[in-house]
Amino acid sequence: MTEIIDGNEVAQSIRDDLVDSIDALADAGHRPTLATVLMSDDPGSETYVSMKQDDCEEVGIEALDVDIDPDAPADELFDTIDDLNADESVNGILVQMPVPDHVDDRAVLERIDPLKDVDGFHPENVGRLVAGEARFRPCTPHGVQKLLSAAGVDTEGKDAVVVGRSDIVGKPMANLLLQKADDGNATVTVCHSRTDDLAAKTGDADVVVAAAGVPEMIDGDMIAEGATVIDVGVNRVDADNEKGYELVGDVDFESAKEVAGAITPVPGGVGPMTRAMLLYNTVKATGLQHGVDVELP
Repeated sequence: MTEIIDGNEVAQSIRDDLVDSIDALADAGHRPTLATVLMSDDPGSETYVSMKQDDCEEVGIEALDVDIDPDAPADELFDTIDDLNADESVNGILVQMPVPDHVDDRAVLERIDPLKDVDGFHPENVGRLVAGEARFRPCTPHGVQKLLSAAGVDTEGKDAVVVGRSDIVGKPMANLLLQKADDGNATVTVCHSRTDDLAAKTGDADVVVAAAGVPEMIDGDMIAEGATVIDVGVNRVDADNEKGYELVGDVDFESAKEVAGAITPVPGGVGPMTRAMLLYNTVKATGLQHGVDVELP
């Protein structure tokens, strides 16, 4: 029978396990603080930032909410980041993407202090990840690893296919899976929009991580019997309901679950893990900045 991997349950377990570390840091005089910077009036971004702040409150992390007018000049955002970098009470900085078109998003990532870059996207942290010495693992790929572990999936020697090559998920996911580490050691294939015969690649995989941003592009006919399927995609499609839409993944869940050995749903799979690993990185950042060893789940 196919295992439905419950991301909400695993994320809650991680949040619970972080509380002792947060309390230990607070007892040492360093309660973790995460600054969220929003330069957008997009309702989805506003909701996501609010959820992150609620997560912080649940586990005892201080949340600093910074809102910037989307029409403000780019320098206002950069000056804000500089101030947060210099503020010793701030341990993690997250600039909610996307930023307005007149702001260079790469310049934003490069402006954040690498030691406060809890998203793990600063070039220095990306380089450390590729070199096998990650300071902060990007939240979504790290969350995927935690889901695989929770499902009892050992990736060593397995064939893994990552569908998607974004800087946020696809590339770091592939790097983490091939690392010489307990939660790596896989043989990894990265597929993308130019891949020839995608079904042949996914059909041979023990583990499929779908992160291409294309609704239900992978169905049960493209999955090997008993494979583990992690669906990172969150796509809004039209639906005949009160909202007028529904959220679906990059995997056709109904057909894939008939074949897979384990699969994540959308919603309720990878999404909660991304937020949980942001808290994880904030706690880790606080310990690194203040030289305090903390036990992390």
